[in-house]
Parts: sequence; structure tokens; C-alpha cells
Amino acid sequence: MTYSDLSKPIDELIKSHGLPEKEVYLDHENSGLIIPEALKAMYDAYRLSGKGHPSITHLMGWMSYQALYEATTNIALAINCSPEEIVYTHSGTEANNLAIMGSSGFSSKRKKVIVSGIEHLSVIFPAERLEKYGFKVIKAPVNGEGFVNLDFLSEHVDEETLIVSVAAVNHEIGTIQDMKAIRDIVRDKDEGVLIHTDACDAIGRIPLDMKKLDVDLASFSSHKVYGPKGAGALYVREGIKLEPIVHGQLSTQKLWPGIENMPGIIGFSKAVEIMHRNFRENVLKMTDLRERLISGILNSIDHTLLNGPFGDKRAPDNVNISFLYCEGEALTVELSMKGIYVSSGSACTSRVLEPSHVLLAIGRKYEEAHGSLLMKVSPFHTTSDIEYVLDILPGAIGRIRSLSPINP
Repeated sequence: MTYSDLSKPIDELIKSHGLPEKEVYLDHENSGLIIPEALKAMYDAYRLSGKGHPSITHLMGWMSYQALYEATTNIALAINCSPEEIVYTHSGTEANNLAIMGSSGFSSKRKKVIVSGIEHLSVIFPAERLEKYGFKVIKAPVNGEGFVNLDFLSEHVDEETLIVSVAAVNHEIGTIQDMKAIRDIVRDKDEGVLIHTDACDAIGRIPLDMKKLDVDLASFSSHKVYGPKGAGALYVREGIKLEPIVHGQLSTQKLWPGIENMPGIIGFSKAVEIMHRNFRENVLKMTDLRERLISGILNSIDHTLLNGPFGDKRAPDNVNISFLYCEGEALTVELSMKGIYVSSGSACTSRVLEPSHVLLAIGRKYEEAHGSLLMKVSPFHTTSDIEYVLDILPGAIGRIRSLSPINP
């Protein structure tokens, strides 16, 4: 048995694909560009301040510690918390695992975990793993736009509940949850219940203030704010107890052992700083591009369904549309040949040909979910990028539909 999926080279596939004349990258859900200033900050860290170990008592260690302190202060300023409340991981996935699994270590009587039915798999899978240790996992249903059923939540939160986890912004369909209503329900039912939010797709898209949000735990990912892959963080409100889920020699992080990814954290911090500094301008631009893309598709291509809400209840960057009588994976390849890079569902699902659990949870049929495309605009796209996509997409849809045994 092996545990890596890197079984063979695909250089011939890349060569046969060729390099398109024009490219528009819309797969920011799964990975993407790095803000140039963040890349420069990483380079400087490799050269200077970040090459030492921040826990070692010599000049290079002290310089590294100071760089880590400044990076953490920048992130804390952006989300309005104390630097001591930020715990670094290597991804949003690790942060979510630490929140769910780490909270279970101090539970003797509370054996219930509540998550929404559309959470990221890095929340759902660790929650389900707790079932092996006697926990009961309840998945709160959502409506057709992805909003959590608040009545259901109120009925199921009780003194046996350990943690409630609901993403502030859904990663696939962009639903912006009413976190205040969710928080008030949980606090009113039992103030001892922990509240976690996966905020990976919220930061840089909606205003985030940890003190106003009043949650106990919040997860973040560097690459979701156009920083480097390999860096993430968990906000842990002061006084909240978590148990480490990875063990080894500690550095500055009491919950995540090993040497810190200094260049990654510094690049992460710089990306957060830039996105926070230009927040209003970025949101307005992404919202305009999102609306151009959504309206352009729905008005020009028949048999399409928007997944998630319309308007200001949707993340400014998110476009998720089901193209009926189309197979999503085939469509991603067809568009790739034209230099348009999108995904069919999330990368966590696309390695296996199963429909997105998020789309099924909002009531989409299997065939509707299989024909979905997830596209995310960014502050770095232009109107001409969106026009190019709208120009290419109808022909690509037509070609894939012409090959389908089921036609409109």
C-alpha cells in the first residue's frame, strides 16, 4: 500500500495541451496567484529575517522572532484580536482539524458536535472521526441558498453540545451566513458551547472583527487571500482550551509543534495587510466582476442554474453555476484548452467523480451537481477577462452538450 497519488508523470499531457494565447485563472478556490508584495516579502525572509529559528537565542533567531512578531501583529490588526490569540498551522485544513479535534480533548460530558451540512470537508471529516470516540455528530440542514436552518440549530444545541461549526462564508456557493443570529442562538442555549467558524473564504471578502463576531475559534488560509500555500492560522479566543493534535518539539506555537514556516507566514501576513488596506476597493471590484459573469452566463446560455444566493448575501468573488446536460469535468478540460481555468466543485471532491456534498445539501440533483462550475474572480481580474470568458463559454458548453447522450 502507498499513500501518495503521484504515481506517474503527466508531462506528455501538458505538452499536448500547449500554452493558450490568453489565460484567465478563475480557480482561486483551490489555489492561485501570490500578490507580488507577498512574494517579495517571502524572498526577503529567505534571505534575511526569516532564515533563523525564532526560538533560538542568537542574532538570527532573534531576527526571525521579531519578523514573526511583526507578521502576527499585522494579521491581528486586520481581524481585531490579540497577537497571542493567533496559532499558526500550515493550511486552513489543519486549522479546521485543530479546532474540531483539539476541542474534544477537554470534553468529558459534552459529546455532541454540530456542523452545517455544507461545511468544508476539513470540518466534516474530523467531526465524523470523533464518532469513533463516542461523539454524536449532527449536520444542520440548509435551505436552497445554503443558509443554516436556525430553528433546527436552536432545537439541537443543549448542555451536551461541545462545539458548533458554521463557515461564515461557504467555500463553494458563497453563502454569507448570519453569524450573529447563529452566535446568539448558541449563547442563549448554553454559554459553554464552543463556536467555530471556518473563515478561510471570509477574510478579504466581508468585514471580519473577532471581537464583534464573538466566536471562540476561527480558521484562516493564506492562499485564500492570495498569499503562499503552506500557511494558515487558527484564531483561539483567550481562555479557550484546546489540546494539540500533532506532537513534537515546540517553538513559539504551543498547539502546533515544529519550526514555523517563516517565509510562508510572512507572505501570508503581507497578503492580509494588502487585502485589508484595499478592502472596500477590492470588494466593490470583485462584486462588479461577479455580477458581470453571473448575468452574462444566465442571460446567454440556456438551462443554467445559479448555486447559492443572489446579491449581497453572496461572497463578492463567488460564481457557481450548474450547466444542465453537461459534465463538469469535461467542461473544465474544454475551457482549459482556451486558457480558462475553473473547477468542477471543490478540489477536495474532484479527485473522485462524486457530486459536491454542498450542492446536494441545497437540493441539487446529482446531474445538476455534476454539471457545476466553480469560478472565483479576484481584485486582479479585469473586465476584458470576464468578457473573454463570456465569449468562449457558450461554444464550450455547446460542444460538450453535443457529445452528451442527453440533450436539451
